[in-house]
Amino acid sequence: MAVPVPAEELFLIGNLPVTNSMVNAWVAIAGFVVLAWLLRRPKSGAPRGIQNAVEALFDFMLGFMDQVTGDRAKSRRFFPVVGTLFLFILLSNWMGLLPGVGTFGLNAEHGGHLIPIFRPATSDLNMTLAMGIAAVVMSHVFGIVHLGFFRHWNKFIQLGTFWKALTGFRHRSPADYLVGIFVALIELGVGLIELVSEVAKMVSLSLRLFGNIFAGEVLIHVISSLVAFLIPVPFMFLEIIVGMVQALVFSLLTLVYLTIATSEPHGEEKESHDRKSHDELVPTEISTVAAQI
Repeated sequence: MAVPVPAEELFLIGNLPVTNSMVNAWVAIAGFVVLAWLLRRPKSGAPRGIQNAVEALFDFMLGFMDQVTGDRAKSRRFFPVVGTLFLFILLSNWMGLLPGVGTFGLNAEHGGHLIPIFRPATSDLNMTLAMGIAAVVMSHVFGIVHLGFFRHWNKFIQLGTFWKALTGFRHRSPADYLVGIFVALIELGVGLIELVSEVAKMVSLSLRLFGNIFAGEVLIHVISSLVAFLIPVPFMFLEIIVGMVQALVFSLLTLVYLTIATSEPHGEEKESHDRKSHDELVPTEISTVAAQI
């Protein structure tokens, strides 16, 4: 039996088709809900047992995120998104290696082939594309909240920069004014290209994760169909590493997108630094002149 690229439908809930990858995703989500209930803070307020281990894991993840953001406050702000993506992808990847996943299922009504009840959620392009879109959209949401709507979108559609260049003829020579207009038009075009790159981020995130996990699923299926015992074990250990790496890559790229989206627009940091340096320099100059007097 070949491994089909699209997830296969198991049953319908109304008009909603439920696929085997959706079942795997629901099981993973249910596992997180149960784990969260078990790890709820006790009435005494003192964590114990596995709670200490989970808190240590979260603290390690925050420290790892600090290396990208450079700011613990940002790391805490991004942690619910990045941490959830990492743990969900990791669990979904590893669930695909459990006994019965991909082999235990139902017979199709037409064709008689086996439809597995469980399939790794991340081997479904619909799932990975949804997560990729969510990651990029959340980066823009955080950017708008942190910088404001117009400052954030001015990184892409730089109408504000173009308007400043257009209305700056009073303070510039004709040559400088024309050069400023030309540069503003180039920046506007570059910003529009950046919008295309945002779509490319969604596609690359989804295809990278889907391709690696689906290829691993096909590899394990082929090896297991040839030799059922011992030989597939090394490949399963390899898939454990691949599952970890892919979860880390997806979540780290999401963290990078969030960090970039909440950074000051290009040029404003330099202006802010120059203004701060000037504000610090003026009192120094005044005190120097006063000392000389």
